[in-house]
Amino acid sequence: MARRTVRSSTAGILIPLIGVAVIGYFVWHGLHGARGFFASQQLEADVAALESELADVRRERESLEQHVALLRPESLDPDMLEERARVLLNVAHPNDIVIMYPR
Repeated sequence: MARRTVRSSTAGILIPLIGVAVIGYFVWHGLHGARGFFASQQLEADVAALESELADVRRERESLEQHVALLRPESLDPDMLEERARVLLNVAHPNDIVIMYPR
């Protein structure tokens, strides 16, 4: 009879302990796992940073597209053409003020 009591009290403690361990396992991985709560928070932060970077790149692209549009033959801007020619040929107009910076 004493043996039966030890087994039933051990089973009475062991079964809830196993249940708590299993629940703890799933809670841990629900928070810290690859698809857990903290990983999703990090992904949201990464998405926000990348969307900001995308907006910057789009603004830069629009600026470059405006410069290219000024160099198209049908809408050629003489000032833009002169500016690009000076930059590419590395020359300056006689009336320009050139400031040399030391390397």
